[in-house]
Amino acid sequence: MFSGIVEEYGVVKAIEKDQENYHFTLTCSFVDELKIDQSLSHNGVCLTVVKIDKQAKTYTVTAIKETLSKTNLGYWEVGSKVNLERSMMMNGRLDGHIVQGHVDQTATCTKVEEAEGSWYFTFEYEFDKAKAQQGYMTVEKGSVTVNGVSLTVVNSKDNSFQVAIIPFTYQETNFHTFEVGTVVNLEFDIIGKYLSKLATFK
Repeated sequence: MFSGIVEEYGVVKAIEKDQENYHFTLTCSFVDELKIDQSLSHNGVCLTVVKIDKQAKTYTVTAIKETLSKTNLGYWEVGSKVNLERSMMMNGRLDGHIVQGHVDQTATCTKVEEAEGSWYFTFEYEFDKAKAQQGYMTVEKGSVTVNGVSLTVVNSKDNSFQVAIIPFTYQETNFHTFEVGTVVNLEFDIIGKYLSKLATFK
């Protein structure tokens, strides 16, 4: 379980294909604090640490075919910046919102606008009415997770939405690498999904 408050971005150092799986090796500042079998959010995707090289300051995670088909991990290259968050501690404040690390689908950045010190990013995603009725959608001023970042929705539409990004988030996450055409991971609000499901019962 995560909060959507990204700790920092890591950098992909190596990619190894193994049948239908990919092993991604990354570096970050807290490698020495990681443990084998630990869950770590990568662009909003919960992945398990399978190898640690403290001398090289790297760790490795594995993504299977199912994960690759539903997320933007297949777009990663050596040098890619990846938003990282360790699992949420239950004895602290929930600064973002409840994030499972289970990506629902991808979206594409269609517009980037500077707004005198902040930025507006517009994202479009494939709309499915049946899925939307189950909570796979955004609502105005609701929460959404984009590449693992907990954000507030503005200009919510059926298949698109905007988010406003402050300078700190822009610099400390991989949002500063986004441009028109960038593919991102989306996780819709789990509370909205449960409420939508409950509404179908009579």
